[in-house]
Amino acid sequence: MDEILDLIIIGAGPTGLATAIDAHRQGLKYVVLEKGCITNSIYHFPSQMVFFTTPELLEIGGIPLVSEREKPTRNEALKYYRKIVGALKLNIHQYEEVQKLESDGPHRFRATTAEEIYRASNVVIAIGYYDNPNILGIPGEDLPHVSHYYTEPYAFYNRDVVVVGGKNSAAEAALDLFRGGARVALVHRGSEMGSTLKYWVRPDIENRFKAGEVRPFLNSRVLKITRTHVEVDQQGSHHSIPAQQVFLLTGYHTSTEFFRQLGVEFDRETLRPTHNPQTFETNVQGVYLAGSVVGGRMNAEVFIENGRLHGETIVRAITARL
Repeated sequence: MDEILDLIIIGAGPTGLATAIDAHRQGLKYVVLEKGCITNSIYHFPSQMVFFTTPELLEIGGIPLVSEREKPTRNEALKYYRKIVGALKLNIHQYEEVQKLESDGPHRFRATTAEEIYRASNVVIAIGYYDNPNILGIPGEDLPHVSHYYTEPYAFYNRDVVVVGGKNSAAEAALDLFRGGARVALVHRGSEMGSTLKYWVRPDIENRFKAGEVRPFLNSRVLKITRTHVEVDQQGSHHSIPAQQVFLLTGYHTSTEFFRQLGVEFDRETLRPTHNPQTFETNVQGVYLAGSVVGGRMNAEVFIENGRLHGETIVRAITARL
């Protein structure tokens, strides 16, 4: 591809799409490169998931999101974002993963995919974090019945399932599995479930604990996973929990591969990249960050609600320079 674009956007999540909308409206030459489908992370959320927020806080481009209830569902969000792409004819390349991102100097970038080499004077990294689960580093974590992602309960009826985690994803998965007929145990290292639990989820999971319908193992640490059990230490007491399926829902973190390729500075512990909070430009001129990638491991700081606003700021900075 000989054309020099104004902007390459990596990632077609809500933040990447919001950035594309602003680029489109400003007449910039851009492309969005996405390794999966549009809003790929939301597509991989549990099928019955309900967002914590209200519809207007998920909207991008000033286009209303219509929801049947107070809180929008995963399926409503997927339909909404897909319709925006079609209505505005955004330049999205699905299933085209960026394999390498290189710089020949300030505002000279090259993104290589299996199909093409794209060149641009600016790059926006909007890759989120959902593709990179936090690994526990325990024996058995790579067994075939262990997953870092939960989808739906139907395959686990009348099965022993262990869920590891203490936040919304773990609590909601445990509840969904219980109601789908699984025998569920939940393991969490804290003394109680996380403080950010949705207000309708907390009493539900706590009541399931009290009724013995979901077995809680709080203040517990997973030692190893075998083909039939999860071995847990609970404040010095050893437990061997039957497990025909294990969901390790212990969170996710952003990838630093593109940071390394371009020379973007970041903290090795928090994975938080160096950037100007006024423009979201990194220490590399022409490289911008959008969405939860800004927070590194601290992905509870940036959600769709505030990340969707990054694109307007970034495009304003780019157009001012142009």
